[in-house]
Amino acid sequence: MASQDPTRSRPPSAPPPVAAPRNLASPVTDLWGVGPERQRQLERLGIRTVAELLYHRPHRYEDRRKVARIRDLELGVPMTVHGHIVAAGVKTFRKGTKSVYEFVLEDDSGRLHCRWWNLPFLERIFAVGDGVTVYGKPNGLKPRTMDHPETEKAEPGEDPSAHMGRIVPVYPLTEGLPQRVLRGLLYRTVQEFSPQVSEPHSGLVSIQPAQAEDPLATMQPPATRVWPTVAAAVQALHFPEHPESAELARQRLALDEFIELQLTIQRRRQNLERSVTARPSGGTNVRMKPFLASLGFPLTGAQQRVLREIRADLSASVPMRRLLQGDVGSGKTLVAACAALMTLESGWNVAVLAPTEILAGQLRRNFERWFSPLGFAVHLRTGSTRLQHERAAGAILDAPQMWVGTHALLEDGVVMDRLGLVIIDEQHKFGVTQRETLVRKGRTGVHSPHLLVMTATPIPRTLGLTLYGDLDVSVLDEIPAGRGRVRTHVRERGALPKVWQFITQQLAAGRQAYVVYPRVNESEQDEAKEIKAVTKEFARVQAALKPHAVGLLHGQLPAEEKESVMQAFRTGAIKVLLATTVIEIGVDVANATVMLIENAEQFGLVQLHQLRGRIGRGAHESHCILVAESRTEAAVARLKVMEETADGFALAEADFRLRGPGELVGHAQSGAAGFRFGNLHSDRNLVEVARDLAKRHLRREVKASPSR
Repeated sequence: MASQDPTRSRPPSAPPPVAAPRNLASPVTDLWGVGPERQRQLERLGIRTVAELLYHRPHRYEDRRKVARIRDLELGVPMTVHGHIVAAGVKTFRKGTKSVYEFVLEDDSGRLHCRWWNLPFLERIFAVGDGVTVYGKPNGLKPRTMDHPETEKAEPGEDPSAHMGRIVPVYPLTEGLPQRVLRGLLYRTVQEFSPQVSEPHSGLVSIQPAQAEDPLATMQPPATRVWPTVAAAVQALHFPEHPESAELARQRLALDEFIELQLTIQRRRQNLERSVTARPSGGTNVRMKPFLASLGFPLTGAQQRVLREIRADLSASVPMRRLLQGDVGSGKTLVAACAALMTLESGWNVAVLAPTEILAGQLRRNFERWFSPLGFAVHLRTGSTRLQHERAAGAILDAPQMWVGTHALLEDGVVMDRLGLVIIDEQHKFGVTQRETLVRKGRTGVHSPHLLVMTATPIPRTLGLTLYGDLDVSVLDEIPAGRGRVRTHVRERGALPKVWQFITQQLAAGRQAYVVYPRVNESEQDEAKEIKAVTKEFARVQAALKPHAVGLLHGQLPAEEKESVMQAFRTGAIKVLLATTVIEIGVDVANATVMLIENAEQFGLVQLHQLRGRIGRGAHESHCILVAESRTEAAVARLKVMEETADGFALAEADFRLRGPGELVGHAQSGAAGFRFGNLHSDRNLVEVARDLAKRHLRREVKASPSR
């Protein structure tokens, strides 16, 4: 379509304006057909510049290359047909407030009725005798009918169509912006501007000529694949010659995203190794040997292997940056205690950051029980508990010491001198900035503390390479001996009377139980969806489980009340703990053998597995009962996975596949989200290729550096 002449309305004496050259940074208003209203629509899609328009990714494609005969149309199946209009007209009704425009398309096999509601102006566009190509889903076969199909008139000398006779992109839209208008805008923009797209990583990626189209290229391994140029990828992304070339284009653009992230991650690690030195913290074994002997049980093989890795890091001159992941109950806290003890033995202090007061309190009790006999003090700081000294430094207390706390440790008033090791538990609850804030508290001059981050939420490999690519990884893949079996049961709401009866039997046998609901208080919306809340269900559960004592725990209770309830549950004074997911981490009561979770469909697999991990910590057989209100296909699939496997790593991969990164990503992880083309679940091979390419590139940079 020819562009309108912008000087046509000017007086003859006025000289034409000198147009600035248009480029990828030009605003979309420089494009033909983008006025103020269209600009506002594009802005709602996050599109302000030509480059942002070019990178507006189609969410699917329609293959309109094959033209069917009208008699072969099938109900509800999108198809393309071509014919000539043999009849057309507008019918009005309801006193002229409603109308329908209809034309009848005919080919040598039959006729198709095409209708548009309340679009009478179409009568001025189409006429009897016009040749028209139509694409849509038939919604009737007697007669064959399509409502609001896409159409293309045959016009002599017209440019190749963006809408018919090809694989057609279908884009995310916004109100007021038709698919056909956006597709036409992108067709013109791609033709003009895609050659200007630069190659951000041409020195890293093996590319082929811009016009090459190889539908078999996606069959080659990413590491050896010859990739299209970015310009060719942008062209194929929007208007591919083959379905495979669209996928190859997406992968090329995703690879650039992953390379950019990997370069950022690895440069961060490289800068750390160049700029700071660690405090040697490998320990002396003077207190380690009696500590391990006092436990009364041997470490697992996995714990011993991981501790060797950690000791090697703590003894090195480069600060440790290590991620320790292990399934619930695999003994991460004990490994962290051994790492802390190595540091304390070496004369340095230790800080432990936990996301909740309950977990911080649990950790403090464990560390104090283990370390006080060895002569090391353990302090607690949370929002409701302050350290005895705002500046509890090695200069104040002669022996090295440990601080355990929540976000309160990050406050400016808390200063921790001679910090040798920072441990962050349940790291996905924190962001990179919070992690670095605590590490910086221990930096003095060129010395920086070691860092150990831990998670009981196994990280799928692709996330590990992206979210935590600057960390070395240790895995605890072995559960300590002597743990009771945990059985998982999925039940419908109608089975609740039998469930309460079973729990009562367990309580009578001396066991304890958790009952978990997704809400603290019930809203009208929750009530309509039958989503339960602990505050409303408390009285009902008390009545169902009489005479056994039931306690209530949720995040809105004062800290003192939460601690009082937890202490009563730990001692057995409370037999049943009615709670929200506040018990997801940091609760360890070996006598608790039953976990009932109502509205289980409201939780992800990882969260359900964390909750299930609160039981099975003693020698008795335990039972996790998942009661689901919703029986949607997705909910059934998720709960079936829970019922069939206790492997947290397999569950994390399944949850990643079913729900995406979600809670695994956590708070503001650097570069974790926002990929336009990359898919962290399906693009694992691309992430690994990007990591290797970035490593090779940085090694070449180091060799070429004048300082080397």
